[in-house]
Amino acid sequence: MGEIKPITMDHLACYGVIYAAAFSGPPWNDPWKPEDAQVHIRELLESGTAYGLEYVVDHQVVGFILGTSMLFHYGRTFEINDLAVDPAYQKRGIATELLERCIADVKKQGMVGVHLITAGAGILPGFYEKHGFSREKEVILMGMEL
Repeated sequence: MGEIKPITMDHLACYGVIYAAAFSGPPWNDPWKPEDAQVHIRELLESGTAYGLEYVVDHQVVGFILGTSMLFHYGRTFEINDLAVDPAYQKRGIATELLERCIADVKKQGMVGVHLITAGAGILPGFYEKHGFSREKEVILMGMEL
């Protein structure tokens, strides 16, 4: 149906629109604006350890996956920061294709693990579990409002 290509700064505006649309709806319901999403994505891309892919249908970007790697004492790991598909193209297997290709690519790059943060309820935990992810037992996510 589509083609997977390396992510590129040239399509930053497209990624911002897709991100805002995908994360403004369920299950996140976060009020993202495309221009803020572009800044978020640009910061990741400029991090120096970013890797990502885009999904193109009929010359139009309809989804992307983006993450960064970090070295730990046990090896370099990859954190998926964002996986977003235009709502008009969801439920077609695009997220699965992007995720599977990204995992295969970072494994070839020598990563020893892949991590991500997702919603604790709803369909997303099951989606990631179906692809081999499991809930961490020894760590928790903590935060503090300022």
